[in-house]
Amino acid sequence: MKDVRGKVAFITGGGSGVGLGMAKVFTAAGMRVVIADVRQDHLDAAARELTGREIHAIKLDVSDRAALEQAAVESERVFGKVHIVCNNAGINLFNDIAEAKYSDWDWVLGVNLGGVINGVQTFVPRIKAHGEGGHIVNTASMAAFLAGPGAGIYTCSKFAVRGLTEALRYSLAPHGIGVSVLCPGLVKSAIHESERIRPQNLQGSTTSPEFLARLAELHEVGMPPEEVATKVLRGIQRNDLYIFSHSEFKDELRESFEGILAALPDDPVDPRRLQFEQTRRQRNREAAQLADRNG
Repeated sequence: MKDVRGKVAFITGGGSGVGLGMAKVFTAAGMRVVIADVRQDHLDAAARELTGREIHAIKLDVSDRAALEQAAVESERVFGKVHIVCNNAGINLFNDIAEAKYSDWDWVLGVNLGGVINGVQTFVPRIKAHGEGGHIVNTASMAAFLAGPGAGIYTCSKFAVRGLTEALRYSLAPHGIGVSVLCPGLVKSAIHESERIRPQNLQGSTTSPEFLARLAELHEVGMPPEEVATKVLRGIQRNDLYIFSHSEFKDELRESFEGILAALPDDPVDPRRLQFEQTRRQRNREAAQLADRNG
């Protein structure tokens, strides 16, 4: 979608961080933008900051499917057809995955993965129906490629978002809808405040105040959200599958992929299996080429 002027975008987690950065960059490019966020204080602050731009704010918990459906209807009533959907809302629990409770899993996956699923289920049929094309951006993280000893449930959710997005790109290509996965590194955001919005019915593990204070300091030196958002808009216009914002991960990714390749066995391959895999690879290659052309 090279020409975005006049298009309508729906951004979850749009009240702060990368979501607010997208709202700024998108409106500057001539788009009308709906910002949805679970925090009313963030929505109020964002609305003040975006005064004079074509924005509409909606309080929304992305894990609530009925509320997301209502938000879609409201967006269409205010601005008309939605073309670009950024499933960006996310939370983090900075604790050891081995110590997690069921409520920790339900909370983090419900927002980080469930919110993306709900956004796709709500908006993709609408974009297909209006037939004007569009683009879906799902926010994952570099944690979608690089697992570490901390924040394991978050990492699980982001790996899943990456897989969902790659598969969705193939499915939506015939409809002229592009799909991208955003994988940022450290960003100046409020994700370290996630526990402030944790539902009462999903209370579980907690993070020490001292560690959260340290995280707040770290996020202050993160990449400015507008810089990430500028790269998102470029990725939409170029129909990129992967939108990487931080260059400092090249060596780590290379090491990770080389380790994966080195772990593959050198055993002889059964020709019957090879024929099946070659057929699958060819289908995937053709689907990828269609996605690159049509999104």
